[in-house]
Amino acid sequence: MIKVKKLKPDALLPVIATEGSVGYDLFACLEFSHSILPGQGVLIPCGIAIEPLDGYWAKIESRSSLATKSDLIVKCGVIDPDYRGELKVALHNVGGLRQAIVHGMKIAQFVLYPVSIFPVFEVEELRETKRGAGGFGSTGS
Repeated sequence: MIKVKKLKPDALLPVIATEGSVGYDLFACLEFSHSILPGQGVLIPCGIAIEPLDGYWAKIESRSSLATKSDLIVKCGVIDPDYRGELKVALHNVGGLRQAIVHGMKIAQFVLYPVSIFPVFEVEELRETKRGAGGFGSTGS
């Protein structure tokens, strides 16, 4: 169970779009519509706070339809399991046109992941691999 608290009366609760989907749709909670200019990034409030299941964290992700049709992508979105503040979506307009965001619009989705925390150890050497230190583009196109 994911606990959700409405921080504004007109906020919409997250929903799973279809059976089999893993992302919970997030909705803009705005008094006035916003315009996002080309190249601009804005924080859009959702009007809710969440408490994920113990042992899970949430990541806010782009909606494929918004990214492909409106060129709006999520810039970042790690939601730590102990965060209880309002969810806000960092939307960035990567296209060439102004994009409007209105109250109730689906703007992103969040996905839950199990928490994996491991100890960090300083070492003198790392195990050798075939790839080695090869970085961007080193394994092909």
